[in-house]
Amino acid sequence: MTEPLSPKLSMFEQFAALAKALASAPRLDLLELLAQGERGVDALAAAAALSVANTSQHLQVLRRVGLVVSRKNGLQVLYSLADDDVLALIAALRRTAERHVAEVDRLVRGYFHQKDSLEPVSRDDLVRRMRDGLVTVLDVRPPEEYGAGHLPGSLNIPLKDLHRRLGDLPEETEVVAYCRGPYCVLAFEAVAALRERGRRARRLEDGFPEWRAAGLPVETEGRSG
Repeated sequence: MTEPLSPKLSMFEQFAALAKALASAPRLDLLELLAQGERGVDALAAAAALSVANTSQHLQVLRRVGLVVSRKNGLQVLYSLADDDVLALIAALRRTAERHVAEVDRLVRGYFHQKDSLEPVSRDDLVRRMRDGLVTVLDVRPPEEYGAGHLPGSLNIPLKDLHRRLGDLPEETEVVAYCRGPYCVLAFEAVAALRERGRRARRLEDGFPEWRAAGLPVETEGRSG
């Protein structure tokens, strides 16, 4: 007869189940997308370039371990992160990987530093600059993510529209771009494109979810909070 696990090992079994749920690049991508705001399966599938069936399977795994929650809205099921602890968990995973995984360090020193070797703007610094009217804050996420929540007064120009809408950006102020998180390529690409056109541009050190989790003001559908 198999001996029952000790309370400690039983806890570790649950920790392992949660870690197993995170051991998937598509599921980590879905968590980053959900950090922008609540979404249905179809919208998540389109944003993550996955099939609806595959997306639904990944979401069920994440829901079983308590990382995401769902609610019915008519016939649609909407998903969101369980709470900001999930965002903190992903941030801890990222920091640990940056320090200890050689391939992550190579990617950071390669693609990301090639795109932007300048020190990013911290949240505190951006708050001061916004208060003093010294910057134009640029949100390069898709419109539906911007609509779900964004930095106060930020201008939404998705990366694909940036060249066409350069005239919407005041020339006299520096642009600070942000998107989904610290290594969201949209912000890196936007800053690189703006600098190529002679504009002063830097990126926020992280993204909208971290800004919101820090308790800083956000705007949603024309409302601030």
